Parts: sequence; C-alpha cells; structure tokens
Amino acid sequence: MSGTVLGPGRAALAAVYVLGKEGGELRLAESAGGSGDLHGLAPSYPLDAYRSPVADAFRTGRALWLGSAELAAYPESGLAALPDGATLGVLPLGALGRRLGCLVVVEELGEGFDAERRSFAELYADHVAARLEAGGEPGGTGAVDPEASRAVLGPALDRTDVGSFTLVLGTGRIEADPETLGLVGLDRDTFDGRVETLLARAVPDDVPALMAIVEPGHMTPGGRELEFRVRRPSGELRWLRLGYRTLVDAVGRPERVLGVVADASGLRPGADEVSRVQQLSAALAGAMTIRDVSRVVAVTLRDQLGADRVALAELEGDRLVVTVLDPPDQSAWPDAWRSEWRSEWPDTPARALPTLEAAMHEHHPSLFAGDQDLERNLAGAGPGGLAVLPLPAEGRVVGVCLVGWDEQHDFGPEERSLLTATAGLVGQALIRARAYDAEHELATMLQRSLLPRTLPALPGGVAVARYLPATVGLEVGGDWYDVIPLSDRYVALVIGDVQGHSAAAATIMGQMRTAIRAYAVEGHPPDVVVSHANRLLVGMETDLFATCAYVVLDMEEGDAWFVRAGHLPPLLRDPDCTIRDVAVEGGPPLGVVADAEYPITTVGLTPGTVIALLTDGLVESATLPLEVGMRRVAELLAAIDPSDAGRVADELLGGARRRDDDVALLLLRYEGMKDLPFRARWVVRRLPDAVGQARRFTARTLRSWEVAEEDAALLVVSELVTNALVHTQGQVRLDLTMVGDRLRIAVSDSHPRSPVRSTSTDWEATGGRGLLLVEMVCEAWGSVPLGGGKQVWGEIVLRPSEARRAFSAPAGEQAPVLGGGPGHPAEPGLRSSRFV
Repeated sequence: MSGTVLGPGRAALAAVYVLGKEGGELRLAESAGGSGDLHGLAPSYPLDAYRSPVADAFRTGRALWLGSAELAAYPESGLAALPDGATLGVLPLGALGRRLGCLVVVEELGEGFDAERRSFAELYADHVAARLEAGGEPGGTGAVDPEASRAVLGPALDRTDVGSFTLVLGTGRIEADPETLGLVGLDRDTFDGRVETLLARAVPDDVPALMAIVEPGHMTPGGRELEFRVRRPSGELRWLRLGYRTLVDAVGRPERVLGVVADASGLRPGADEVSRVQQLSAALAGAMTIRDVSRVVAVTLRDQLGADRVALAELEGDRLVVTVLDPPDQSAWPDAWRSEWRSEWPDTPARALPTLEAAMHEHHPSLFAGDQDLERNLAGAGPGGLAVLPLPAEGRVVGVCLVGWDEQHDFGPEERSLLTATAGLVGQALIRARAYDAEHELATMLQRSLLPRTLPALPGGVAVARYLPATVGLEVGGDWYDVIPLSDRYVALVIGDVQGHSAAAATIMGQMRTAIRAYAVEGHPPDVVVSHANRLLVGMETDLFATCAYVVLDMEEGDAWFVRAGHLPPLLRDPDCTIRDVAVEGGPPLGVVADAEYPITTVGLTPGTVIALLTDGLVESATLPLEVGMRRVAELLAAIDPSDAGRVADELLGGARRRDDDVALLLLRYEGMKDLPFRARWVVRRLPDAVGQARRFTARTLRSWEVAEEDAALLVVSELVTNALVHTQGQVRLDLTMVGDRLRIAVSDSHPRSPVRSTSTDWEATGGRGLLLVEMVCEAWGSVPLGGGKQVWGEIVLRPSEARRAFSAPAGEQAPVLGGGPGHPAEPGLRSSRFV
C-alpha cells in the first residue's frame, strides 16, 4: 500500500468491507498494507448485533475518525488491539441511494487525520466505490458479492495504479507521487514539478476540462470528478479518472488542490453504452432550445432505459424550475411535480428536497432501489427505482434529471456509466440551449418592442399583419409595418424593410417607423411624409438604406394614394377575384439621395378590395426568383376567400418554412363605411364679427342635421374659435362632424403650441375659463399637431332624438365635404376621438 490513500504519509492498513448478499452484515472483501487480524479487524461486522465503527458509518452515511478515546466506546468491535496512538478512519462507500460498504484506513504514526489526509481518504473512497459499481453485480438491496469484488478491488489496493498529488494554486507547482507519474508516463527523477508538464501528456481535446482545475479563477470549494485521456511515450492512449478537492485559505480563497488519479480502463462503458451515448449526443446536437433539449432527453432515456417517467429541471438560483415532465399526465407524478413547462415547484427551493440537493452537491448520480424511503416530494416518482442525475456543465451543476421506474429495477454497472455520461451531455446541452434561449428572447423582445403590439380597429375596413423572423442567424431584422389612423375617415398603411438582418437594421427600422408615424399624424401628404423620412435617414450617416411603401386610404370614398421608395409594389385583389396590375410609380430607397422625389399614384377602391403589402422575404430567396415568388403570392391571393382577413394572411405565409430573411405582411380588406358621417367646414376670417359668423354657421348646420339642442355646441365653438383668434396668427378653420350620436367640433390654426388648462381657478379673472367650460360640456377634448399648427377638438354626445337623422338619412342627403384629396388627405386630430 503506497501513500496514495493519505497523500504524503503512509497508512498501515486499508480494508474494504462490502454488504453481503443477505444484506445483514458487512464482509471483508480486500485489504492492503497489512493483515486485518493484526489490527483487530474482523472478517465481518453484523449491522444489528452489536455496535461497531464499520456498521455505524454504513448506517449513518457519515465518515468516522476515531482515536483511542473514541474507540473505547466500541468494546465489542475487537479494535482494542490497535497499536497505541493509532487512528482509525471509516468511510462509507457509495452514493446516497445505494450504500455499498465501507473503507477502513488505519494510521499508526500518531499524527492522526488532518484535513488534508481526510480529503485524500475521501477521494480514495470515491475511487473504490466506482470500482465496485463498475465491476460488481449489485442486487436490488445494493449488496455486492465479496468474492466477485476481490477481483475488482485487487488492482485498486494491491497494485499501485492509484496515485495522488497536491497542487499549489498560487505557484502552479505540483507534488505528485510515483504512481501518478507512472500513470501519465513521466519519470520520477526527471519530473520538474510543473503542472504544465503533466498537462502536456493530456489529449488536446481534454485540456480545457483540466484547465478548469488548475486555474484559480475557476475554482470553487468542494470536490469534482472527471475522466480524461493521456498519450503515453509508447503511443498508448489511456483513460484516467481524476477526483479532486479544493482547500481554501483563512479568507475562503482557493489555495490547494488535492487529487487522486486512477486507471479508468475498467470504468469506461462498453460498445453498447457508447452507441447509446452517441445516439443521445446526435439527438442533442439538433436541440436548440431548453424545451427541445428536455424533450430529446425524455424520449431518449425512456426508450433506451425502459423508464416509466423522466423529469428535467433547471437550477435557477436556489430554485428548481421544471422544463419537462414525461409523461405529462398529472396522475403520474407527485404533487410537487405537477407543474408543467417552466413553472416553479410550489414553495420548493432546492433545500426543501434534501435528496436532490445532496446529489447536486456531491456531483454524483444517486440510484435508489424501490424499497428505499424518500421524502414526500419524490415519493411516487420511481416506485420501482429512481435515478437522480445532477447535470454538470462549466464546473457547476445547472440542473437535475430524474428517471423513474414503476416495477422493481436493478441498476447495473453499464447503466450507471450510461447515466453518468448522459448527465454530462445534457448539462452541456442545457448551457448551450440557455444561451440560445436568452439570445432568442432578447431578439424577440427587441422585435416586439419595435413593431405594433396591436392594430387599430378601422371604420370601413379590417387590417391584419403578420411578422415571421428568419430561421437562420439572429432572429431580428429590419422589416416593419404600421397602421396609422389619421382621422375618422383617413388611415395610413406603411410597410418597409431596412437593408441587412441584424440588430443595427432593427434599430434603424424602429427609427424609421417612429419618424413616418410622426410625419403622418402631423397631416403631411403622402409624398411629403416619405420625403421627410428619406432626408432623416440620409442625415443619420448610416451605411444602411431602407425601402418603404406608404398608402393613405379614404375609408369613405374608397380613394387610395400610393407612394413607393424602392419597395415591392402592392397587390390589389378586386371583389371579382382578379389581381389588379397597378403601375405604382416609385422613387429610390430611403437614405440614398437626399433630394429624391416620390410621386403619388392614385387608385380607386371598391368595397371588397384587398390590399396586400409585403416584404421580399416572402417572395424571394436563394432558390426562389422574385418574379416567380410574386406570381405565386398573386395566384394564392386570388384563390383565397377574403371574408376572413386573418386566414388570408396565414395562407399567404403557409409556404414560408425555412427563411433566410424575415417576412412582414400587411393586409387591409376595404369594406366602405356603412354610416357615412355628416361633415361641414368653415374658414374663419379675422373680422370683428368672426366668432358670431362661426356661431351662425354652426347653428345653420346643426338645424340642417336636425340637431335640436344647439347651446352646448355653440358654447364650444365660441370658446375654441375665440382662443384661436386671440392667441394665433394666420388662418383658422372650423370643422363639424357628426357620426351616430356624437358631434365633433374641431378648430385648426397655424400655431403649434397646444393650449394648457389652468391648474387653479380664479372666477374673478377675465380669462382662462374657456377650456374649463369646454371640458365641462364635452365628453372628451384634446389637441393634436396639424401640419405646422394644431387642431383643438371636443366631442359632444347627442340625445338619441337629435341623432336620428345620422342613422336614417340617405347618403345623398349628407352635407357636402370640403377639402380632402391627395394634397390634403388627412384631417389629423380625430384619432384621439372616441368614435374612431
């Protein structure tokens, strides 16, 4: 027996006791370094006949370190024959779910077991347990045949194929015993004590995992295990198993690493297990999201192991978050597991599940036979057997996987190897999927924040939109759309595409969408809106350009004004199912030429017409020419029933599977307004009797509309017209609109500043009460920009008798509407109205 067990010193004896097949006693399986009889060790120790250190350590699962005084408490154990000053260490073998036996070490030097020597002994015990599980034939109770275990333990105890080392993190110097140097193929006399010399023997693919041990910045207190390959001088490739622990200094910083190295040839899985691991690895390679990883793990483990249920949970902070339950049937799981996809267990932090917490702390799979008692939150997860697999990645545990069986299940050594390998693969896949999900979530959040969350309800039409991110690369791009209500009769549609497919393109997209909306609600004509956006993008000094299609629709008359800036032309589907070929004039893309002109194309619409605006991602790709794609979309649009606009959009996107570019689609089905509003307009001249003329015009108009009560409307007209004449210069215009039971009074002027209602009321003052009166009389009021000025409006709710003509009058009897057309298509300010 070398100094492997206790590091630099030597142990007088090391012995392994394993649980007999009957399960009632621990039997001596192998010893090294001396005769068990000389030190009072018995051939076997019963578990219930009398107290012994070996039986106590096995039952409690805790290591015992006993000197002469402590040994006196075990008079029947026969250990009184130990030499004076000797110290006894008894360490349980096996994980929580399956105790295999105990390792007994005897120290005669009188120095006892300090922290370092205890750590070496614990690492050695882990190695012996792995040997037992790899070579023994465990039964359902965890018993191991002592005779069979001797063949397994012989190389571990009698032969010197287990080495130890101590690494000083501050200097990088390593003290390795001859056994360690022999395993990696180095000569003891020529070894220079540098950790780099040892790392040079490792296969390059395994060096990153080993570097996590030797770099202080990656170290955390506690123990770890890993397997790696070395290339010996003869060219032989050898698998080694490394167990190590980190010791910290007085302030908790990693100071030294204690390690045990052993030949892992007998611990490697067989050909069948390798093929299973390769199958799982191939399946995980195509799993991008956490949900995908979870589903692959559940299906693969159930098929390969014949398991009845599989659960996977991520570790987020100190809580476990379930990502998959298979089967999803609630009756198949304990209460605490009945939360589905990414739902936290109710009041279940990891510390409330001691079995899982201990397994994750030890970094070891824990296997539980069906007859073992488990805490309530795990009861029923595996009535016949349960495997708890911590999922390691990047030197830490990122989650846990549970595999359960309903019928009695015995865990063989090959299965344990498979579960251990599976845990490592799944842990790495979870880390990769977590990064992908975070990137996807960021991209999705950015895209959603830049696109409209909902589209407004429109009088006389239905608008729907669809956006699909690209399926390759970053799932955020430069496509955008918007629907902008301009008044109760005008609406603007816009769709665009910024060059490229990146976060920068998405940023420009958001700026362009905001700018076009701002220019539109100010009341600019369509060509001016696009020209302003073009000059803005040119002035931003970006290398990106954008294409855009902008449309203003008169929902009453059915007129449409189109402007294109390097974008695809719109598709118009008439009610007779034909696709109209509209030659829409266009200008260059936005951001190319500062003084570019964008002509307007006017098109008349009939009720039932569908307008389709789209981006090139739908009709063009590396394998689809643009002309062919446009023709396919046109044929599909002509064949679809347009009664359901949402279904039309979904059908048009049905063929967009794998996408190199993002796709935006904006549809509007024009229906025409059923109840046409009554409108009247009056230009207020700056004369001494200007307010009186506006009141008389309002009174005549309301009488023609059969509105009996005029007082409230005349009061609002007086206050708004007076404010405009007193506080502004230039033209003042009065607009009256009646739709249903609502009368809207709007006064427009050329001053951009909005009126502000006084926060304090002084009824003795000669001014400042106008807006207070408007607020008291109107159901709603407000102010919006209009061209270079503003529009102040108020709404009055009419009594049903007053509004009867609005519902019954034929369209030919309505008052004439002045203004409108492509030069002045919008009467903004009405979009805040309650009847839009």
